[in-house]
Amino acid sequence: MSTKKPKSVDTVLFGLIGLMVAAGFLIFSSASLGLMARDGASFSSVAFSQFVFGVLGGGAVLMVVSNIYYRQWRKYAFYLFVVSLLLTLAVFIPGLGMTHAGATRWLDVGFTTVQPSEFLKIGFIVYLATWLSGVHNKIDNWKYGLMPFTGIVGVVGFVMLLQPDTDTFMIMGFAGMAMYLVAGAKWRDIAIIVLGAILMLAAVAMMRPYIMDRLTTFMHPEADPLGSGYQIQQSLIAVGSGGVTGRGFGQSIQKFEYLPEPIGDSIFAVYAEEFGFIGTMSLVLILVFMTLRGYRTATQAEDIFGTLLVVGFMTIIIAQSFLNIGAMLAVAPLSGLPLPFISHGGTSLMATLASLGIVLNVSKYRTLRKTS
Repeated sequence: MSTKKPKSVDTVLFGLIGLMVAAGFLIFSSASLGLMARDGASFSSVAFSQFVFGVLGGGAVLMVVSNIYYRQWRKYAFYLFVVSLLLTLAVFIPGLGMTHAGATRWLDVGFTTVQPSEFLKIGFIVYLATWLSGVHNKIDNWKYGLMPFTGIVGVVGFVMLLQPDTDTFMIMGFAGMAMYLVAGAKWRDIAIIVLGAILMLAAVAMMRPYIMDRLTTFMHPEADPLGSGYQIQQSLIAVGSGGVTGRGFGQSIQKFEYLPEPIGDSIFAVYAEEFGFIGTMSLVLILVFMTLRGYRTATQAEDIFGTLLVVGFMTIIIAQSFLNIGAMLAVAPLSGLPLPFISHGGTSLMATLASLGIVLNVSKYRTLRKTS
């Protein structure tokens, strides 16, 4: 027996999302003080994209998307995927694309920059969920499962590695594999994919020396404390300085002189210094609880398409979060990935909230299964 509740979203999940957005902007505001002091930037110039496009724009997108019946996305999944791929490739158009630190990942639209790969995450998850929901009954056949799946992921990988953006491709691939497994893939096929991913990573590391440097630095961060190991060393100093309760909001010292990218991938270290062990554990628990609540929605979705959508989106968010946090704690290699909800990037926050809007809509049509 099942009881459908199509009129209200999961209010607990909605509240956790709102809490993360509010807390994220406060943490970002504090971290911005370091950038302002070092580079002389005004708060308005630093926070404009984050607040206008991320908080306000992303919040509006979440509200709109959460009211669109999630099954409607199946009709436009292929076109959404293709458009997001083309938009991501547009970064290579002279005069439109922007290069920073050796990577070409942004579009310069005049008043701000946009990172189209954030929207490719959405296009990829929606299209993959659509395809998997159509073939899940015969997914154990490699002609209908393993081969097409590898092709879809391979197309995304080709585009992302051109930029290059290996880290984002890795979390997309991980989310895709989680969806593939939920759709009914055999463990044999998962093992083949994992082996292929390891071989691909080894090949990319040999072709891209900076990836090998990250792995070497992860294994021996003390080897070059003023060079490749500098960010990890300074991050650990910041985290350790926070102690149990932290220095207090706005009181981080590391953000003013020492931490690279205090509003980017190092923002967790700033937060840890200001709020200490209690604050960091609270943040991690909120992220975990939000993710588990999302997965709960996946188990209650009224069809396999809804389940796959939620699994894909929630996996990307939690995987990216813990890769960022792990890097700052020296338990994972440096990735350069932003911390969802918190790091600078209006495009990233808007895309995150858009994907969560879809998750919230799935929760509107959740089915509570009861045994009789």
